[in-house]
Amino acid sequence: MSYIDLHMHSCYSDDGEFKPQRLVDFCLDKNIKYFSIADHNSVRAIVEAKEYCIGKDIEIIPAIELDCSIDKVNLHVLGYGIDYNEKIFHEIEENIITQEQTASKERMRLVRELGIDFSDEVITSLSRNGVVNGEMIAEAAMMFDEAHENPLLKPYYENGSRSDNPYVNFYWDYCAQGKPAYVEVKFISLQEAVKIIKESGGIPVLAHPGNNVKEKVDLLEDIIACGIKGIEVYSSYHNKEQVAFYKEFALKHKLLLTCGSDFHGKTKPSISLGGTECEHNEERIIAELKVGIN
Repeated sequence: MSYIDLHMHSCYSDDGEFKPQRLVDFCLDKNIKYFSIADHNSVRAIVEAKEYCIGKDIEIIPAIELDCSIDKVNLHVLGYGIDYNEKIFHEIEENIITQEQTASKERMRLVRELGIDFSDEVITSLSRNGVVNGEMIAEAAMMFDEAHENPLLKPYYENGSRSDNPYVNFYWDYCAQGKPAYVEVKFISLQEAVKIIKESGGIPVLAHPGNNVKEKVDLLEDIIACGIKGIEVYSSYHNKEQVAFYKEFALKHKLLLTCGSDFHGKTKPSISLGGTECEHNEERIIAELKVGIN
């Protein structure tokens, strides 16, 4: 168990479950001393969490997780220490929500064409802002398939090969980039994401590269050439070999190392706050991050 967790999501992320205050309480229960709520393309949770932390033995490092792309590869970039009052962050969020509202309809159509049905009423109850993501579709589809008869859903039920985090695994299997129910949403470029984070006083860090970058050294070189200053080496997505690979890569390129669980709640039930070990490097991670921010 680590006493830092620099990557978690609140209900202001479409795939997050809990209010910011609940996340702070969870962190306190886990004896976490430093944390970041890094919602997808949103900074709305930061003020609520920061105010709730007053008088408590915990410190929040403001953050955001920006969706962006490089050479048609979608990435997530964390921005730490940002000025979350900058108008650009609200503009990005509004743009993504508008695109996602349109993409949601096509996403649901494609999933149904694959032979996976669900209740529109349940979808409406799960959706926020008219956005329907893959995780919501998975939850609704699994509820609809009461007898667990749909073979396409069997991997996500208990003891199935993808049952550890069923909803988000469904997203990665069906709705992620390159998958059969993928619907393009046009994200900002990696270069633009890095520029926005830096201009707001923050540090751009590549999130969980083992999840979408894999160990493609050429792609990693191109990514850091855009101004990335750190890598989320310690991630719930990374196995031991990947941790070793990204640690070596980060140290070789003089990049910051960060640690985050990527906790969402029900979409990733096997992931717990503070559950991502960082080889007892908490003090170093926080110190170097603060130096970079200041």
